[in-house]
Amino acid sequence: MPARTGAQFLHGLKDSREIWVGSEKVRDVADHPAFAGAARGLAGVFDLQLAHPEDCMMPDPETGEQISVSHLIPRSKQDLARRHTCLERIAEYTVGVMGRSPDYMNVTYAGFAGRADEWGANGNEQGAENLVNYQKYLRRNDISLTHALLHPIIDKGMGELIDPGNDVALRKVGETEHGIIVRGSRVLATLAPFADDLAVYPGYPLKPGCEDYALSFCIPMGTPGLKFICRDNFAQTRNLYDFPLSGRFDEQDAFVIFDDVEVPWDRLHINGNPQVYNQVMTNSWWPNIMQQTMIRAQTKLEFAWGLATKMVEAVNGVQPAAAQMLGEIWTFAEFTRSCIEKAEANAYEFGNGVWFPQGAPLYALRATLPTWFPRVNEIIRLLGSHNLFAAPSQALFADKNLRPLIDRYMRGAGDMTAEARSRIFRLAWDFSGSALASRNEHYERFYLASGARNLQFCQMLADRTRADKLVNRFLTEVS
Repeated sequence: MPARTGAQFLHGLKDSREIWVGSEKVRDVADHPAFAGAARGLAGVFDLQLAHPEDCMMPDPETGEQISVSHLIPRSKQDLARRHTCLERIAEYTVGVMGRSPDYMNVTYAGFAGRADEWGANGNEQGAENLVNYQKYLRRNDISLTHALLHPIIDKGMGELIDPGNDVALRKVGETEHGIIVRGSRVLATLAPFADDLAVYPGYPLKPGCEDYALSFCIPMGTPGLKFICRDNFAQTRNLYDFPLSGRFDEQDAFVIFDDVEVPWDRLHINGNPQVYNQVMTNSWWPNIMQQTMIRAQTKLEFAWGLATKMVEAVNGVQPAAAQMLGEIWTFAEFTRSCIEKAEANAYEFGNGVWFPQGAPLYALRATLPTWFPRVNEIIRLLGSHNLFAAPSQALFADKNLRPLIDRYMRGAGDMTAEARSRIFRLAWDFSGSALASRNEHYERFYLASGARNLQFCQMLADRTRADKLVNRFLTEVS
């Protein structure tokens, strides 16, 4: 089937999935108050792609049906540029607030399928074939896919790598005629209530003796035994005046429990093969997926800069100190844009005919963004000051007795109306100070690992050739 509409996506959420939020087992995700706004918001992503086919749609290479460009397996720089346009269009719709819109996993599995040679190593040819077939299913059915990447850490004193016998981590516990049985848990399935399928693929490497934990697969959200424990709900009523972001973009995060879940043979991509498990994420996954993540980040930073600028202008507060802070946000956005452009300009073939961006500029961004995003929120709150708490709701404007007073006493500078001023500051608070904003700041701090871990990663991977040459000159000179 071709790419789905938003209505078709919402209809697909009505299944037997076991979603818990608060103390409640959710019966209908699309209509539940905690999820309805985000479900409709995400439906907008599906409709957006159909509304802009020149940017977001392409024919399936085998069936000719129209599919999202986010499923493209890039074979050249031109393909990466084409994918960039689609990913940017989607990021603009959510202004980067949704870190796990479906294009994230679409890009991930396009990269996996493009490097099926890596997955097929060490006798895993059948798993690689299953993965390629799943990627075809994913793109042709326009599946909304989430993932649960990491094993939970119960005791940090035991280290971050699991030991054989760990009874919390996801593992294989048996086989049936139809597949394998898995038991355990994983974190953290962002977008879980709004996904059609759940993906499990390698996170941290495994120690010797952990063959039963070396698993990768994709299964439907309604698979018996799958249980999703959601964090507290941060969504607000879908009132786009009062809650322009939290009314539609709370993508949720869920702890996943596998209570003796059967995984069919044809959905298994790794089955007890630690050599493949420990290898497939080390080469091409990072540069591939970071094209999507950094386009999202750049869009979010540029939105923050534009929003902060409008907020300052609303009260005629463009003094030197304010301009300095606005300029700080601008530099974050421009550095991000420049790194993306450099990475795409220096793209090269990673093997098997697949092209991905150069990794180094994107690794540098990944290590820095966890400090930039909290600083952006701090700047917006500093510039907003008390004005963030003096932004009347839509209902107050509708009161015929209050409206004249609000218009008089709560207007903006110059000819800015009270309503226009209110909308700016409500949007600023929803972005930087609301419950959803706090979740998003926390998310950015640990998204694709913490800043500290990524700095260590950068040091391990960095090309020292030129740096060593510059230093060694002075260490070897003689008078």
